[in-house]
Amino acid sequence: MRDDSERFRDNHCHYCMESLLGRRYAFREENSYCVTCYDGLFANSCEECKKPIECDAKDLAYKGRHWHEACFKCAKCNHSLVEKPFAAKDELLLCTQCYSNEYSSKCFHCQKVIMPGSRKMEFKGSCWHETCFVCQYCRQPLGTNPLITKDNENYCVPCFEKQFAHHCYSCKKMITTGGVTYHDQPWHKECFLCAGCKKQLSGQKFISKDDHPYCLDCFRKLYAKKCAACNKPITALGGAKFISFEERQWHSDCFNCVKCSISLVGQGFLTQQDDILCRKCGSTT
Repeated sequence: MRDDSERFRDNHCHYCMESLLGRRYAFREENSYCVTCYDGLFANSCEECKKPIECDAKDLAYKGRHWHEACFKCAKCNHSLVEKPFAAKDELLLCTQCYSNEYSSKCFHCQKVIMPGSRKMEFKGSCWHETCFVCQYCRQPLGTNPLITKDNENYCVPCFEKQFAHHCYSCKKMITTGGVTYHDQPWHKECFLCAGCKKQLSGQKFISKDDHPYCLDCFRKLYAKKCAACNKPITALGGAKFISFEERQWHSDCFNCVKCSISLVGQGFLTQQDDILCRKCGSTT
């Protein structure tokens, strides 16, 4: 059985104690309130008009702030945002069109606005629509996969390798960085070896023989002719000059008269058995 005090409480405003019979009222935390008291005690203030949002009005809330339905509008174009997508900027609510015009990035590829809420891809300070961020060759989305950029165009790794990457003449594998060129062919530095001792030649002086590269030591041992005077190898490295006569060779600095040691380069000379002599020394012998 409910006592008289309970029946009185149910039929009267919890705050002003006035009768609720025949009147509209609101219920909160098991207590009844007349509309006037309820609005005064609990109604939220509208962010736009600053008036209370009465209990019989729709209260639209966003991040702890409240609006009347009629006040929930774009801060720029004043169009209603009720049941429409919107974005917030510096505490202002904007429709997607106004937000895009003012603040959204433009796609690097198509130059169209990237709408709020849509996924965008960022790379090297530029933005793309997800559907525009594709490999320049196969047109497949790049997403977050590894990519390589060439001439401001992006490529997936397989397409870049297929279209642009050089392959080593020796091992046939792709050259990703560095490399050397020999006879118009690309080589990995670690694959460009002396044909004799297999020592790496990258950054070293070498001599080519029959389309094969040789380090200086190997070339001298295998192919260089010996100077008839000093018996040391003769190489053409650095444009060095040498003298050849009757199947014998001399370094330019070694091609001297055997008696007076005067240089015979560009001069007439005489021979005596294996010796070479200037005209003067040869005439007195």
